[in-house]
Amino acid sequence: MTDEIIKVKTIGVLTSGGDSPGMNAAIRAVVRAASQAGIKVYGIKHGYYGLINEEFTELDAHSVSNIIQRGGTILKSARSEEFRTEEGRRKAAENLKKYDIDALIAIGGDGTFTGANKLSKEFKFNVVGIPATIDNDIIGTDETIGYDSALNTALDAIDKIRDTADAHERMFLVEVMGRDTGFIALETGIASGAELALLPEELTHVEDVKRQLHDMLKSQRRSSLVVVAEGDETGGAVKLKENIQDDFAQYDVRVCILGHIQRGGAPTARDRVLASRLGAAAVKVLLEGHSEVMVGVVNNSLKITPMRVAISKKKELDHTLIDLAKILR
Repeated sequence: MTDEIIKVKTIGVLTSGGDSPGMNAAIRAVVRAASQAGIKVYGIKHGYYGLINEEFTELDAHSVSNIIQRGGTILKSARSEEFRTEEGRRKAAENLKKYDIDALIAIGGDGTFTGANKLSKEFKFNVVGIPATIDNDIIGTDETIGYDSALNTALDAIDKIRDTADAHERMFLVEVMGRDTGFIALETGIASGAELALLPEELTHVEDVKRQLHDMLKSQRRSSLVVVAEGDETGGAVKLKENIQDDFAQYDVRVCILGHIQRGGAPTARDRVLASRLGAAAVKVLLEGHSEVMVGVVNNSLKITPMRVAISKKKELDHTLIDLAKILR
């Protein structure tokens, strides 16, 4: 972060890492806010790969019309092993200079921010990050772009699964995304009325899962639904089924892995508004002289977090919600 006023005439914007609903809304907000301030914008396709390979396209207010409701990202996303090297980042910096780009807005998660932070430090380039990941694991913002949409997609699917589980007196193990964090599993577990939600943040023993399920069956429940984060140490829903099915022979134990449907689809109104706020805020903080920062929303107010802090640790689950899930099951 710097107090020196940055004279910004041209901005580059990219999306990187896993896509999330609302990325297009953020791109739109960046372009519209920049255009209003008289700033030229280049969209960089395929993330850092496109930054190295010169996939630049000029964007204006008209070119981002009719994208706010679309899932995915019009700028596409890709991994780039070359950008992990200093030489790769040097190529990226040279391309930015070639197009007279003064600052880069990077939309993505901690991997995206790590790359942007290195680019800034090594080549004295101005960068601002916008947090967009369905995992909701970035500190410095109450929610990341895409989380609410993914949560509602998962909940809609689980509600439908609950109906068929009840009709056939089945036990369903539903796996949701969250390799390293259980935000989706925890909140869908509460919202769907699941019997259990298994999270990467909590040590889970298979015998404890069996005991809890047996206790619930004693209450004469006709069906059972367990939400499992893909990163839970039981090995995910498939492995959990292997470990428990012999103990629940009276149930038809089924596994449903929701997978990438959680990344797709139109963003919710909440994500569209969040993305719009953060896209416009990213342009604003650049013009105010900030760099190597991430914009977020905390308690409904815009917040600036140094990028080094945002990538230093994962956001923790709300332990009051964990306690609530245990009370309600």
